[in-house]
Amino acid sequence: MEHPLFIYNTLSRKKEQFVPLHHPYVGMYVCGPTVYGDPHLGHARPAIVFDVLFRYLKYLGYKVRYVRNITDVGHLENDADSGEDKIAKKARLEQLEPMEVVQYYTNRYHAFMDKMGVLRPSIEPHASGHILEQQEWIQQILNLGFAYESNGSVYFDVDKYNQKYNYGKLSGRKLEDLYATTRELDGQHEKRNPFDFALWKKASPEHIMRWHSPWSDGFPGWHLECSVMSTKYLGEEFDIHGGGMDLMFPHHECEIAQSVAAQGKDSVRYWMHNNLITINGQKMGKSLGNFITLEELFTGNNKLLSQSFHPMVIRFFILQAQYRGTLDFSNEALIAAEKGYLRLMEAYSNINKISPSATSTFNIDETRTK
Repeated sequence: MEHPLFIYNTLSRKKEQFVPLHHPYVGMYVCGPTVYGDPHLGHARPAIVFDVLFRYLKYLGYKVRYVRNITDVGHLENDADSGEDKIAKKARLEQLEPMEVVQYYTNRYHAFMDKMGVLRPSIEPHASGHILEQQEWIQQILNLGFAYESNGSVYFDVDKYNQKYNYGKLSGRKLEDLYATTRELDGQHEKRNPFDFALWKKASPEHIMRWHSPWSDGFPGWHLECSVMSTKYLGEEFDIHGGGMDLMFPHHECEIAQSVAAQGKDSVRYWMHNNLITINGQKMGKSLGNFITLEELFTGNNKLLSQSFHPMVIRFFILQAQYRGTLDFSNEALIAAEKGYLRLMEAYSNINKISPSATSTFNIDETRTK
């Protein structure tokens, strides 16, 4: 390309020149939201970061297929293998059908991203629409000996996988350390090791979202959907996989293990991770209860805010920081971003008002000879 692009690859821990697998086509997959509540500032950062990458790749002349998933099943509380499904819990509390919750918050997510100028992805698959494909992957991993069935659930055998491959190569975790630091939790007696993760979970009697399978009526594990949907729409090997740094372990580590176990090779060539947004130095997120929704930012209806902020100010605020660095939220930081954004827009509007002079008082040739 005329303008070579260098990407920091999380897997290699270094910047690498981006060379697509099938020039001029680029396949990019980014982990999307679990739609059980309104999008917050933490959702905005990966959406905006990878929107910029999507736009820039197209600007360079690549034909980009951008896939971003919607998680609408299998994401349990605390990102664990036990507990209640986040969407099912919301549906129970609101006395709604789970897919009503999914549709409502997917629409809300799209609406707020549109306001911040985030382009829609080329394909936006839902986990619930790919149950059969996920079951096929599970059976393949079982057949190859990297998973086991236990009481109607299927778990990935991390120890067996690590004997042949390297579990932890993305995050830098060592299996020996996981042995020492992983606690035994309730509901984990089905596992051979506490760090084994679910490919399929048998549904409890009260669990609403369930599908029939050869192992039980249940639902797929959270990690599986991204391996399945990324390779379905981008091929067994594709260029870029992106997401938040909080997903690196265990989610993306498990993705690598599943894909290598099922296919015998890595699927992703370049791993990219944006860092987190913090508030008073702590990760911002729904599970911590310290998040600010995009609606609150746009309306100013939050005790931490002194005013409302235009959606493009939020985009500008997020893009002020290098994407791999942390971004600490404060009302003062947003006000400063607003001032910077308004100055930028004023400069942009004045460009077309500037008329070049017929003559110049500055001699470029003299400058070059000095």
